[in-house]
Amino acid sequence: MFKRFLFLLLLCPIFANAQLVNIETKRLQTDSSRFVLNADFAFNHSNNDGLAVNQLNGTLTTQLKSKDLRKIYLFLGNYKLIDSEEGNLQNSWFLHTRFNYKFSNLLRLEAFLQGQYNQLLVVEQRNLVGAGLRMKWMDREYFTGYLGNSYLYEVEYSDRAGSTNYNHRNSTYLSISYLSQSNRFSITNTVYYQPLYRNLKDYRILEQFRLDIPLASWFKVFMIYDYYFDSKTPLNTKEYTSQLQIGLGFNL
Repeated sequence: MFKRFLFLLLLCPIFANAQLVNIETKRLQTDSSRFVLNADFAFNHSNNDGLAVNQLNGTLTTQLKSKDLRKIYLFLGNYKLIDSEEGNLQNSWFLHTRFNYKFSNLLRLEAFLQGQYNQLLVVEQRNLVGAGLRMKWMDREYFTGYLGNSYLYEVEYSDRAGSTNYNHRNSTYLSISYLSQSNRFSITNTVYYQPLYRNLKDYRILEQFRLDIPLASWFKVFMIYDYYFDSKTPLNTKEYTSQLQIGLGFNL
């Protein structure tokens, strides 16, 4: 049953997306639907005193569950292009596929493949494969918490540094969600920490805070704040990005 279709209207400027994505907020939490597909596509053309700017954005999210509901397959894809006569202002894509196997209500196995490209960052492209465990450490009436730990192998390409790095990293995330008793708002906060095994001082951090306020059964407003930090890029520099999104959500 196609139960969810989400259209997002962003009310803030566009920032560069970090090369670390919070998969926790991309999961489709549907207990009754074995197959869910969300997709949206947008194109915008503007002309300002003869300067033309084209924007292209497409997103696809799909999830499939086995008959016994113990196996979950998740696929995510996104492409964003902002182009002008003077060149690309932003060009990025993201692909992620994940397999989740449920051992019990508390413990699950996860395996994933991921590829990313963003021309605005020092590491333009990052490809990785990994596997690990996911645990529901809190399951109360209004609070839910997840803890995950994985090994990942990544290949990083940097044109600016003229380098290709092959890394073994640990990836740990902690997620806490709160749903108010009145159902008037919900909060989710997720933190990722990804150090190199051979050098713990070389690490990445992503924190995402999300607030959802339903105004009706089919309509809500939301706020998302992302912070990304890379302690050591291929140029031996530190890099960080932050992004604030305020928008409207529709569920049909």
